[in-house]
Amino acid sequence: MENIHSEMYSLLIDTYIKDPNEREFLFNAIETMPCVKKNADWTLPWIGDKETTYGEGVVAFAAVEGIFFSGSFASIFWLKKRGLMPGLTFSNELISRDEGLHCDFACLMFKQLVHKPSEERVREIIINAIRIEQELLTEALPVKLIGKNCTLMKQCIEFVADRLMLELGFSKVLGD
Repeated sequence: MENIHSEMYSLLIDTYIKDPNEREFLFNAIETMPCVKKNADWTLPWIGDKETTYGEGVVAFAAVEGIFFSGSFASIFWLKKRGLMPGLTFSNELISRDEGLHCDFACLMFKQLVHKPSEERVREIIINAIRIEQELLTEALPVKLIGKNCTLMKQCIEFVADRLMLELGFSKVLGD
């Protein structure tokens, strides 16, 4: 399914970005944008690292699917509310729905685990994911360019993370 999302993002870049240099920059974002690289660098070790427990991997998967890109999705939904870029906003709806289902699945898997990581470890994983998503939001997607309030967007990411913590069976990460 992720390959379908990647193909859609590629088609959107081809459609909306006419400058070949800018297009190349975006296609190679993992190398050209430090905050995107940081996102990938955080994600990859959870997959197949011998030091990572299965439970930690499930929590990281939930964080990737539930927290990462939540700011981007919210910004694109903001465009939809204004009737802008219908192709982008429709594909965003579908991809966001898929990512939500992946996150829900990770939470269901976590609830079935016998050997779960401690709440402290889960909290650490989630807080790191929040920081990375907020950095991505402020560097790669400067929401103020489209008239969004960055502080409110950060709060949106924190809200999503708190919902995830509750779904995993723990208290909110930020308390409120």
